[in-house]
Amino acid sequence: MALKVIGAGFGRTGTLSMKAALERLGYTKCHHMVEVLGNGAQINHWDRIAEGTTPDWDAVFQGFEASVDFPSSAYWRELAAHYPDAKVILTTRSFDSWYKSASETIYAVSIAMPAWIKLVPRGKKIDGIVGRNVWQRVFHGKFEDKEYTRQIFDQHEADVKAAFPPERLLVFEPKQGWGPLCAFLGKDVPEEAFPHVNDTAEFHKNIAMLKRMQTVPYFAGTFVILAAALAFYAFH
Repeated sequence: MALKVIGAGFGRTGTLSMKAALERLGYTKCHHMVEVLGNGAQINHWDRIAEGTTPDWDAVFQGFEASVDFPSSAYWRELAAHYPDAKVILTTRSFDSWYKSASETIYAVSIAMPAWIKLVPRGKKIDGIVGRNVWQRVFHGKFEDKEYTRQIFDQHEADVKAAFPPERLLVFEPKQGWGPLCAFLGKDVPEEAFPHVNDTAEFHKNIAMLKRMQTVPYFAGTFVILAAALAFYAFH
């Protein structure tokens, strides 16, 4: 199965809403970080990619017809070359609103992770997947420097826009709804409202729990279960 849609937008540009929308339009399933962190095979794939192994993209995306969000959006060039018939969607929002959202959610989760997560093999892999595929590869370890990150964000969007002809690329804000998305993909507009997923409150709960875990010891088995559950939400 080849990818038919490639999401090039950063996490926190409405990617979970896009996942729900694309699956509603028949692209089953849509790859997203939530699909990675809850799946052992996906964790192993992306751990090897983070280490520099040449990806077998067909194996990584077996069973998926679309992709959005990190970590796949960090490899949009490679995926667009490997799947030349796939259409590309750049989800976007204003930089300042995106940076605030990312800082308070996905980045906050990453820095709140207890240091001892790396003592558990699965936890170490998850830490590496997020750290190396996202914060290092995309933001060069400088995400906290807002102006540097602004340059990365703006350059990323310019690069994506310059890489594809109009018939292959849609620049899209989920608040635009079904119309532009369905026209671009050649799909009928569903009768229901476009899905808008807001999970900020859930992030804040997980961040608070992770901070408590930094000082409270857990048995290894309990930790694996809890960390996997928390990580499942890390890139909603």
